[in-house]
Amino acid sequence: MVTPMTPDGAIDRDGVAKVVEHLLATGHDGIVVNGTTGESATLTTEESIEVVRLVAGFVGGRAHVVAGAGSNDTAHAVHLAQEMAAAGATGLLVVTPYYNKPPQRGLLAHFRTVADATDLPVCLYDIPGRAGIQIETATLIELSGHPQIVAVKDAKADLFAATEVMAATDLAWYSGDDALALAHVAQGAVGLIGVTTHAAGRQYRALIEAALEGRRDEAVALNQQLVPICNAVMNTSQGAIMAKAALVELGVIEHATVRLPLVESTPEHLDKLRGALATLPTVLETPVR
Repeated sequence: MVTPMTPDGAIDRDGVAKVVEHLLATGHDGIVVNGTTGESATLTTEESIEVVRLVAGFVGGRAHVVAGAGSNDTAHAVHLAQEMAAAGATGLLVVTPYYNKPPQRGLLAHFRTVADATDLPVCLYDIPGRAGIQIETATLIELSGHPQIVAVKDAKADLFAATEVMAATDLAWYSGDDALALAHVAQGAVGLIGVTTHAAGRQYRALIEAALEGRRDEAVALNQQLVPICNAVMNTSQGAIMAKAALVELGVIEHATVRLPLVESTPEHLDKLRGALATLPTVLETPVR
């Protein structure tokens, strides 16, 4: 989930409520707060905790609230995990420690320490493009033995490595790459933790349900129809920038404000986004289950 902001860069609390309602109305069964798309890198610790508290209050038990508790400082990640639990999160998203480039033994110790800090279920976030290192297959398999570590958000784009881990563990697998949602679900993933879903939640839900239920042709058709919006959100400037722009275009929030070093979308990218929004397939005419 993006973190809505006012033009001066402050947290837009009304906007947070509006985005929550929008996401719940468009097919999402969980909301990830304080992740990359939420601009966690430029929120203060106090702001991160406040946004989780706000979202948990607005959700009111209608969906899972998974809070980002990642840091490249294990002690700070433990602090975040405990604060997010107290703020009402029902799960934690813990990213690979970035920049430090620890060895795999360090990753094992880091993730276990954070998982031990609360009773909440933990989803590991494997994104070497941002973290600088991957969580190796053997490490993921070993971490699966921890009772609190129950899921993986996979943004590694190594489909065979994902298959290896799924074959060896009971970890719930989530695509962390919007473009690979169908590929991941086809080989055993249970869903998508997405960015483009801000604009196309119903469509991605229909795609995933079709894949899970064996309706291959429908899933393939939806996947192909989602190419323009996926490109417009993920392959222009940056996901948080374009997701906020899409929410403005959809009338959900008033401002697409992001914090430096992010900058708002260019007119060229906005034109591409508007064109993509116009191509979205109409699906799920019945109420979301």
